[in-house]
Parts: sequence; C-alpha cells; structure tokens
Amino acid sequence: MDATSNSIVQAQGLEKRIDGPSGPLDILRGITLAVAPGESVAILGASGSGKSTLLGLLAGLDAPSAGEVRLLGENIGQLDEDGRAALRAGSVGFVFQSFQLLPALTALENVVLPLELNPAHDGLASTAITARAREALDQVGLAARAAHYPYQLSGGEQQRVAIARAIVDRPAVLFADEPTGNLDADTGTRIIDLLFRLAGSGDAGTGAAMVLVTHDPALAERCDRVIHLQDGILA
Repeated sequence: MDATSNSIVQAQGLEKRIDGPSGPLDILRGITLAVAPGESVAILGASGSGKSTLLGLLAGLDAPSAGEVRLLGENIGQLDEDGRAALRAGSVGFVFQSFQLLPALTALENVVLPLELNPAHDGLASTAITARAREALDQVGLAARAAHYPYQLSGGEQQRVAIARAIVDRPAVLFADEPTGNLDADTGTRIIDLLFRLAGSGDAGTGAAMVLVTHDPALAERCDRVIHLQDGILA
C-alpha cells in the first residue's frame, strides 16, 4: 500500500459492484484513502453517491468487489466473519443514523452489550462491566435514563445511548453514518458537539480516529479533513 504504515484505516483501489435489473451497477470505483490515528475525516457527498457503502467497507461490515482494506493493520479481506468481528471488538465503534438500539434492552443493557461481546473482557466481573457502561451513559448525560427502554427515549436520547455504546470500550476508530440524519437541527448540533468531544483527545475523549459520513458541509468542516465522494469516485 502507498498509505503510511501508521494509518489506522487504509483502503486501496476499493470497488463495489452489485447486480441491478439492467446489469452490473458500480457503487464505488477505485477508492484509495488513509486515516491516521486520532484524525477526524468527513466523507461528504449527495444521497446515492456511495458514502454509506464506503463506510461499511472501511469498517469491515461489508466486503468489496475489488481492492483492499486494512483496519488496525489487518487486511480484513483475509479474515472470515468471526475474524472481522474479533478485530472490531473493543477497537471499532459505529454510530448509525437509525440508532440500531435493541428494543428489548434498556439503555444500560444496550451499552453493556459490546463489553459482553468482547472476548478481552472474559472473566471481568459483571459489576465492573456495568460500572463502565454506567460511566459511558453518564458521559452522554443519560445516567438517569439507564433503566429506560428505547421507546421511552426521545430521538436525541436514543442517539446519545448509541454514542455511549460506541465509545464504551474506548475504540481506536469511530465510524458514524449520518449520525444526525433523523434529528432536528438543535438536537443534531448537540449530538455532534458530544461526538467530537467524546472522540477527541481531551479528558473526556477516547482519542479515537473518526470517519464521519454526512451530506452537511457545515458538519464536514469541523473535521480535520474532508473527502468528497461523487458518483462512486473521489471528486
């Protein structure tokens, strides 16, 4: 790869092609990029430009049609699904536009989940795991909502729970897909402020790199670097 060896995320020649009713459809074409530790990068583009597809490939949630992705130094194309999940555990956080909270779990239980799924925490007392999850909820200002289920929370509160879940294991890289897309403007601004604070290098931050998909230029400008995606290629 041409990317620097200390990049936390590297992509080389990424392509994504799907079969459409009129034949093959190219979603992404020849994407090459690198993200450094602690760097915040915005992927900016119109709806349908391939932003979310690219984010999923970088996070190892999907496989490219061609090209290579290295996440935390590992070529994720050479790993099976269990291997990719093990790589992401404790090292990768993901904030979805649609929150993706489990409706049958409380806010606290949703935040506990990634800790319980991380093999590195095998043997850790349940009280210690719960304490870490409560701390993450407190960081997003929802300690008082720990026992509430998602349906009992506002959209902004649900997204804050999703952020707590994403940062609870202090990941090395945080992926966020249109994290304010389902929120009103004022709530969205507060969510973004929170996301940058928690991913930053301050006392409350994780020091994580952040890759953020958005169609909002004002949000993109807050990142260290902006990548423009248009019709599946870097513009």
